[in-house]
Amino acid sequence: MTLQTPPNRCRLVLIAMPGTQDDQLAAALAGGDVASVLLPQGDMDEVAFQRSVEKLAPLAQAAGAAAILAGDSRVVGRIKADGIHIEGKRPELADAIERVQERMVVGCGGVKTRDEALELGEEGPDYLFFGRFGYDTDANPHPRNLNLGAWWAEMVEIPCIVMGGNDVASVVDVAATGAEFVALSAAVFADGGDPREAVARANALLDEHAPRFDN
Repeated sequence: MTLQTPPNRCRLVLIAMPGTQDDQLAAALAGGDVASVLLPQGDMDEVAFQRSVEKLAPLAQAAGAAAILAGDSRVVGRIKADGIHIEGKRPELADAIERVQERMVVGCGGVKTRDEALELGEEGPDYLFFGRFGYDTDANPHPRNLNLGAWWAEMVEIPCIVMGGNDVASVVDVAATGAEFVALSAAVFADGGDPREAVARANALLDEHAPRFDN
């Protein structure tokens, strides 16, 4: 498999945890196919956030994964990120789409209901994210996120990302919904784990179990 021929099935998105280091991300990216890396600002101030993503974003890009920032939009431009992630605020999403979608990915999260998903989807984001950063505290994906992902994937052409659990095996349940992407965070970056092995296993499970998409 090459970066020019991504797999024709649900693909992996990595979400950095607070404190994720560049060597952890580099190891994860060496484990196999990764479509994109989401880099949340969390509790970091602007200076700390920029310092962090200046190290992490180029690693993702060098591996052929899109570096998408969830945070200060000024930092997005400074480090030449591939995209920006907006959390559930329709006016902010609409503004980002108008200003930058021609040159970068604009995605949206913070969705809890079908009505919210449809409302945000009307703006035309590049993807919707079902889940919350830092809430992958169970081995299994949250049932609400699975249900929203399955409904959205069947009804709407805009791709969706569904948050997995803190166990790599949770990618199988997400892929079964028909979602285009499954996000892992703690399952890859939690203390004591092996990021490279986690990504390799996730891809092996997706290769074996994920439905193939129609071309």
